[in-house]
Amino acid sequence: MKNILSIGECMVEMAPRADGAYTRGFAGDTFNAAWYLAKLLPEGATVDYFTAVGTDAVSGEMLDFMERSGVGTGCIRRIEERTVGLYMIALKDGERSFSYWRGQSAAKRLAADREALEAAVRGRDLILFSGITMAIVDEADRGTLLDVLAEARKAGAVIAFDPNMRLRLWPSREVMAETIMKAAEVSDMVLPSFDEDGAIFGDDNPEATIARYRARGAETVVVKNGVDMIHARSGAEGAITFQPKPAREVVDTTAAGDSFNAGLIAALARGESLSDAISRAAALSARVIAARGALVADATA
Repeated sequence: MKNILSIGECMVEMAPRADGAYTRGFAGDTFNAAWYLAKLLPEGATVDYFTAVGTDAVSGEMLDFMERSGVGTGCIRRIEERTVGLYMIALKDGERSFSYWRGQSAAKRLAADREALEAAVRGRDLILFSGITMAIVDEADRGTLLDVLAEARKAGAVIAFDPNMRLRLWPSREVMAETIMKAAEVSDMVLPSFDEDGAIFGDDNPEATIARYRARGAETVVVKNGVDMIHARSGAEGAITFQPKPAREVVDTTAAGDSFNAGLIAALARGESLSDAISRAAALSARVIAARGALVADATA
């Protein structure tokens, strides 16, 4: 897996500092994963991002930041009279909450141009997308995105999906749940969080979450579970459990799951077993939540 594409929305991030002011950055679930992947992938591997941005100054600054970070931008669409979304992090005892401004986000139109999307996925070894990717686009574009990903899977790409459910982005709980399961049907690897899946789908335990996604065709399911036991299953390695070590300090849980996804995929790309990849992913996530903001440069050192 040397040619990876991540699909979704990157936003302006306003992250709180210890002095009460804010630091401006750029982040978003699938972009966070791409950012960490760019630092973790073996030499010769590439990671690109697919989204849509505006033609304004802040959109240009975002693209410049991606390129400096080692994330390719060659397939990103630019749409006039649109811009990028913004979110602000609020922290309480290390747990984060968000306020969003994304009404004019160009990323809402990321799947509107099927030809551009097809060109972006062509020849990829692995493609990552999320429930947020699905939530921000309209119903017709969701269908386009799933069709294109299904075609890419048939062509040999591994499709990785993080359900990453944010109910406020969806018209209803029912639409969200239905769409998440449709996305799982085109995916080889599903990377859910049990606190979300258990609540939405009524799963009694992580094993039930695994069974539900595997019943829809996912070969590998890794269930993140905060500080509790991680449960996984793959066709090659069977059932796996892993107890992550607690983080030395919980400062900001932003990008905990995104960095886990990146650590897992990067380790698999190096040819490591799923069991070892989970261990590396959990260790990376623990380092990320010990610092402020989504993107922690020291975490990959």
